[in-house]
Amino acid sequence: MSRIEELANRYRNHIAAPWQRNLAGEQKIIFIVYPKTDERKLRARLELFETETIKAGHKWKSFDFTKTFARWMSSLEYKEIYFEEPEDLAIPLESDFLHFAANELREALTGEDVDSDTVVAVYGVASLYGFTKVSNILKEVVRDIRGRLVLFFPGEFENNNYRLLDARDGWNYLAIPITLHNGVND
Repeated sequence: MSRIEELANRYRNHIAAPWQRNLAGEQKIIFIVYPKTDERKLRARLELFETETIKAGHKWKSFDFTKTFARWMSSLEYKEIYFEEPEDLAIPLESDFLHFAANELREALTGEDVDSDTVVAVYGVASLYGFTKVSNILKEVVRDIRGRLVLFFPGEFENNNYRLLDARDGWNYLAIPITLHNGVND
């Protein structure tokens, strides 16, 4: 069994359990943590997770961050100047891009097709690396989670600390981790 199939099996065991309805937003987030080298394999097999979600009686909606930076950059009035002087982009990245990315995710989370039985599956978070932090985006949208937010996370989870792309700094988050080590909540 491949690593992605193993993660899908562990996800199935979690998502098929009855859902508590009175959870805080942070408790409605599930991180699927996998080695960064498996990003393309995971994307090719996302349907495994969708199938398990639907089998469990829930709806599925996917959201991809891959092109978010390009959409934001193309919307900027002074984008040509930023290409000439990239260091000038630092200030807009700190706030403007964070809010842009969070609003894109918020739209997915609050769409008419999303209710308390919907899994919103988020992938492509590696494309945010160096521009904004996933943790900051989650803080922005945590109140907008109706059902569950499943975040496909290329990195590591160790000692309650998440590290995107195995970066040096990480953060402690209340999400439920599903990893290749010891299953849920290792």
